[in-house]
Amino acid sequence: MTSQNTSAFADRPDYRVDIYPRRNVVTASVDGRLLAQTSRSLLVDEQDHGLVFYFPRTDIRVELTADPDTQSRCPFKGEATHWRFDGDGDSAICWSYETPFDEVARLRGYVAFYQDSVDVRLGQAHPAVSWRPPTESVK
Repeated sequence: MTSQNTSAFADRPDYRVDIYPRRNVVTASVDGRLLAQTSRSLLVDEQDHGLVFYFPRTDIRVELTADPDTQSRCPFKGEATHWRFDGDGDSAICWSYETPFDEVARLRGYVAFYQDSVDVRLGQAHPAVSWRPPTESVK
């Protein structure tokens, strides 16, 4: 059994939390208001969970305020801080791991949005990936 200060990876070394840097433009918006836009996201593919894009905090376009009423802990990532912004309604819209466990330390400084209340969209990579079929030679 793990303590609050250690990750569950010791008990479940086979558990997967894969973190992939992406260069696609990823946006987050609510009711047409752009909350974040980045081409430096991290795509987190965690076992038993859906895919989640994390945005660098520097690419968030609204002022975030910690929500003291919402608390959660992931046994593989750590204590989550939940965030609100002026105009988001009555509940937090995103979360972060301010001091993530060592195994997922790359998440420090990144924020993820709740996909059931924020529209997160994946756009084109920069530079764009392109392909053209080879031209056939005429004989």
